[in-house]
Amino acid sequence: MLDTAEPNHAGEPPRRRKGIYLLPNLVTLAALFGGFYAIVMAMNGRYDLATSGIFAAMVLDSLDGRIARLTHTQSAFGEQMDSLSDMVSFGAAPALVAYEWALRDLGRWGWIAAFVYCACAALRLARFNVNTHVVDKRYFQGLPSPAAAALVAGFIWLATDAGRTGDGLQWALFALTLYAGLTMVTNVPFYSFKDLSLKRSVPFAALVAIALGIAVINIHPPTVLFALFVLYGLSGYVMYGVRKAKGKPVSVLSTSTDEPDERGLHE
Repeated sequence: MLDTAEPNHAGEPPRRRKGIYLLPNLVTLAALFGGFYAIVMAMNGRYDLATSGIFAAMVLDSLDGRIARLTHTQSAFGEQMDSLSDMVSFGAAPALVAYEWALRDLGRWGWIAAFVYCACAALRLARFNVNTHVVDKRYFQGLPSPAAAALVAGFIWLATDAGRTGDGLQWALFALTLYAGLTMVTNVPFYSFKDLSLKRSVPFAALVAIALGIAVINIHPPTVLFALFVLYGLSGYVMYGVRKAKGKPVSVLSTSTDEPDERGLHE
């Protein structure tokens, strides 16, 4: 980031010109390109490449924030840039790819499903931005947009890899698109994995489990990845039901009232 002192003739301390941190924003731009690439490939009928673009954007989206924290380059600009990139890569791109692949055949029902998904992604991202400081960091409030995009893109990737189109897949994708979209705007808690630290030591068995996981994914990536995201997409409702049955609170609003701006939120 360029940060140069600017002289001040009024005797005040020199003001600094604010620039933009390069590294994390480059990663965010790369994630944005993944979403844009997915849309362009869908327009050209290359749905295998379109879904690959969305999954690549997911990987890059998981890195930009971590890179910013590790290099101490967090900024308000970066946060806003990340949200706009997510809207394209995990909101507009999956909706348009799904519409081009199969929802178009359903007429108005198809574009309604695509729009509902896109609108819910925008609402979910807006709610996430304003609730950042009051939501329990261990959970997401509603299905995160990258996971919702993975459900839609994973289904298309799996069907494309199997060479299947039609045969009722339009309505299956219609239902899945609505499910993913509406689940984003629910209050159902989904585990965020944010309490896992890469700096902590882990047992040797954990590394073996990771190696086995990579091996299992490589058996058939479309099937395994889609199955994993389906399980994750259902896990929030299972957690909600278990907590409800045990009489435990199901809200993901932080239960601590130590911070002044949280007082009154949990009454």
